[in-house]
Amino acid sequence: MSSDGRLRWLLRRGMKELDVLMERYHAQCYGAAAPAERAAFLQLLTQAEDPDIWAWVMGYATPPPEFVGIVEALRVHR
Repeated sequence: MSSDGRLRWLLRRGMKELDVLMERYHAQCYGAAAPAERAAFLQLLTQAEDPDIWAWVMGYATPPPEFVGIVEALRVHR
């Protein structure tokens, strides 16, 4: 699977709300994002659980330091 194919697969989450959020971010921001932001996004997709991501993006919980920047970027798309 190509790296783009893998990323598209990772965008598919267990929650429809997260699917929409991740797809919006990917379509509107990922291509122009700095390498560090892209890496943080990929790390979030591969290491964080859906309920945690949702809680962080919605402001119900504080994300770990390594995800603060990418969570802020994702909040724009909720």
